[in-house]
Amino acid sequence: MTYRTLVGSTILAEHLQAPDWRVFDCRHQLTDPAAGYQAYAAGHLPGAFFLHLDRDLSGPMNGRNGRHPLPDPRLLADTLGAAGVSATMQVVAYDDAGGAFAARLWWLLRWLGHDRVAVLDAGITGWLAEGRPLTTVVPHAQPATLAVELRDDQVVGTDDVLANLAQCRFRLIDARAPDRFRGENETLDPVGGHIPGAGNRFFRDNLAADGSFRAPADLQREFAEVLAGFHPGDVVMSCGSGVTACHNLLAM
Repeated sequence: MTYRTLVGSTILAEHLQAPDWRVFDCRHQLTDPAAGYQAYAAGHLPGAFFLHLDRDLSGPMNGRNGRHPLPDPRLLADTLGAAGVSATMQVVAYDDAGGAFAARLWWLLRWLGHDRVAVLDAGITGWLAEGRPLTTVVPHAQPATLAVELRDDQVVGTDDVLANLAQCRFRLIDARAPDRFRGENETLDPVGGHIPGAGNRFFRDNLAADGSFRAPADLQREFAEVLAGFHPGDVVMSCGSGVTACHNLLAM
């Protein structure tokens, strides 16, 4: 069976030793970029490799492309291939933030053309709550080649968004917290507020109190409201830097 959205801890535990599964720890803190790897070194899921949001899941900043620009697809594929990821591999991503950072890897792999990827529901927090083990052993893998079949239609640029202000071809949904959406309490970006016409769906509203994703029926109902009559295929997700936008895509 292939998992393409979420996977539970029981299923993952049954496949930790499977040769066609790869697990990636995506823990990160925006205010402390070293914290994710430090947490990984202190203990991670058995067999999990680490990917850094800034170094592995983003490209270099040039002052005009935001805080987390898209990585070079070939370089990302090479990084994943070094961990043994190939076209037949089931990939699982996790973090300790309700999937906020793991969803970035989930979307990036789909952008590369690899659909066999899922996020661990409730992440390492849920894993530990169930009494499951961690390790400090850093795994090694036989390198593989991950072919890239880039889906350029999954990305829009600023020109597309500007044109949409008049054309209204798609619905733009902002994943940031409501106060940042309103331009209040902006602590990460130099300019507060939101793109004209955007709706707001705070990504944390996708989660239950324990950090797992809420029931699909509830998510579908609430996303239908924020879509405001647009088809899900005519939706563009945004946030501050292209990270939590992926969480809304996963939830939708």
